Amino acid sequence: MTDRGRSALRQDADELVVGPSSMRWQDDSLVITVNELSAPPRVSRVRGTITVSPSAITSVEATLTQDGSHIWRPFAPTCDIHVDLEAPGWQWDGHGYFDANFGTRALEQDFTYWTWGRFPTQAGSTCFYDATLRDGSTLALGVHFDANGKASLLTPPPRTRLPRSLWAVARETRADSGYAPKQVQNMLDVPFYSRASVKTCIDGFESIGVHEALDLKRFRTPFLKPMLACRVPRRANWTFD
Repeated sequence: MTDRGRSALRQDADELVVGPSSMRWQDDSLVITVNELSAPPRVSRVRGTITVSPSAITSVEATLTQDGSHIWRPFAPTCDIHVDLEAPGWQWDGHGYFDANFGTRALEQDFTYWTWGRFPTQAGSTCFYDATLRDGSTLALGVHFDANGKASLLTPPPRTRLPRSLWAVARETRADSGYAPKQVQNMLDVPFYSRASVKTCIDGFESIGVHEALDLKRFRTPFLKPMLACRVPRRANWTFD
């Protein structure tokens, strides 16, 4: 991920270009072309394509705060994905998703902690959103999406602790009573955030999905924010010329 200035942006109805990378709709798939450098400590070229093929596009929007200042938009919660990067071992096919968060305020202004998970099921996918807000209120959202993108609210199974991340970020997810979820693969681990592949059990069905935990109390500390520049460099004056 790289922050770039307005001069690096091009957009039309079918394509979004940000610097040397882009996303475009081709037939019924979203083709993501990547041409970037990875972050320290292993700086290397990351180049290739990721093709995301949704089973359906939803019109669902979920407000995460009472005043609507934060919105979760699951565009395509159930997808097939094909990864073809120019590096040995970085070619594979699997299941994926395509979503986004929008807001009119910074996350740390309203939240202290949240976890999110997306797990494939036999007939689509299930997502859980749990959050604690700074005013003391909580969010406990469970949504199931069928293969056609139809969404239905569900009562989430119990919150269940996961072992802390390498940076000791607290983690929990949803799982059937008596089931112990576990991390299958670490994907990203920083002092305030964890992303991992996690196995859990929902209504008797074991599933491996993407899980994240975000500690916004830590994120608000003054010494952490400058560290972001090491992971997400800025190229404010990048142009297409």
